[in-house]
Amino acid sequence: MIDLHSHVLPGLDDGAEDIDEAVAMCLTAALEGVEVLAATPHVRAEDYPTTAEEMEAALAELRTAVGGVLRLVPGGELDLEELGRPAEELRRFALAGNPAYLLVETPYYGWPLDLAQRLFALRVAGITPVLAHPERNSDVQHRPDVLRPLVEHGVLVQLTAASVDGRLGRRPQACAFDLLQQGLAHLIASDAHAPSVRAIGMKAAVAALDDPPLSRWLTVDVPGAIVDGSAPPPRPVSRPRRRLFRR
Repeated sequence: MIDLHSHVLPGLDDGAEDIDEAVAMCLTAALEGVEVLAATPHVRAEDYPTTAEEMEAALAELRTAVGGVLRLVPGGELDLEELGRPAEELRRFALAGNPAYLLVETPYYGWPLDLAQRLFALRVAGITPVLAHPERNSDVQHRPDVLRPLVEHGVLVQLTAASVDGRLGRRPQACAFDLLQQGLAHLIASDAHAPSVRAIGMKAAVAALDDPPLSRWLTVDVPGAIVDGSAPPPRPVSRPRRRLFRR
């Protein structure tokens, strides 16, 4: 599996506190079958003003500590307010080091009226936004279809593993399955912050899906295309399952 959202870099945000905790998270990921892990610290001027230089230095240190356990790739989880930076600055935080993709944080409350405009500006600059965990936003939970115009204009949607398997509660889980049913989700990632609390949990999410072709597309095919710089494959046609698509 390929996990393109984690807060494994130590000391940069609310994720791993030190190098030992970061290594433990990487070992947990590897034991779950994760072969590629994106280290994506928050980039948010208000409380986590992570610089590209800090991210790159922390990534190099963690790569040395982890060795060949798994492949660590760079990235940042950018707050909406950071998207006004010049494109060349944004690309320093490119998801998996691919300058064509950027992980963008969905706010947990409210739906910014200019969200579509901000994401469209990235598309104009040749950057595909990957919208992180929208199923955890209360507005999206009430109106999952609000994501349809964004997806139709090329935005990718990332679900959190803990939403899919229910660890984050019934509402995020129901919303995640709604988005899957409507074809409005493209990849699953852990958004892991610690070895135990908000841990990796990718295997549990795959088990909750109970749909091997779709699971592979969400955890291998689409994230792998981002890592490799290839075109994402089409979504597989899966047999609907009552357990997967219930509200």
